[in-house]
Amino acid sequence: MTDSPSSTFLRGAAPKRQRGHERVAAILQASAALFLDKGYEAVTMTEIASASHTAIGSLYRFFPAKEAVADALLRQYTESLGAGLAHVRARVAALEHATRADGLTDALVDFMAGLHAERGVALALVDARGLDDSRRALRGAMLDSLKELLGAVLPGASEARLQTMAPAVLHVLKGVAQMPDGSAPAPALLEEYRRMLRAYLKASMETTTEALRCA
Repeated sequence: MTDSPSSTFLRGAAPKRQRGHERVAAILQASAALFLDKGYEAVTMTEIASASHTAIGSLYRFFPAKEAVADALLRQYTESLGAGLAHVRARVAALEHATRADGLTDALVDFMAGLHAERGVALALVDARGLDDSRRALRGAMLDSLKELLGAVLPGASEARLQTMAPAVLHVLKGVAQMPDGSAPAPALLEEYRRMLRAYLKASMETTTEALRCA
């Protein structure tokens, strides 16, 4: 997701020392909790400073406006999304083909469970600020990655098949990410999602193999 001209203009000073990095991390953590609890529009910079135990002058030095805090949280989520998907690809690539359905299932469910809190904040900010293009871009990037991963598990699947499978898998993964009240997904519920996704991928592998055999 690219920065808008306004967000680039509003970006504050970058931290240079460890203490500065820790202060920025504390600001972002406190801001995320406030935005989820009160809503983006209701939160003030004074509240962010208080919740993060930051002097108001220091807050404005790193983040000249509330929009800059929100932009930083969205950049952080985008980076986490990219890094997480890269890790999933590496996990799947290291597996034998016969075990890739199980491996992809576990990697994707673990990835979405770990991204749960950040995703909730990011989507809340996108919706509150009307950033429809950003939402579409995030969804598009996720679907492209899922198509690539599914192609590794189903090397004989057609482009059209992968095109329809990716949104279906994303729908299942959203269940992992959309737990209520910001709580982490319960182990029992995660296991149910694993079973659903594993069964779907294995059935798709069998269907693809049979289609290639009959071709």
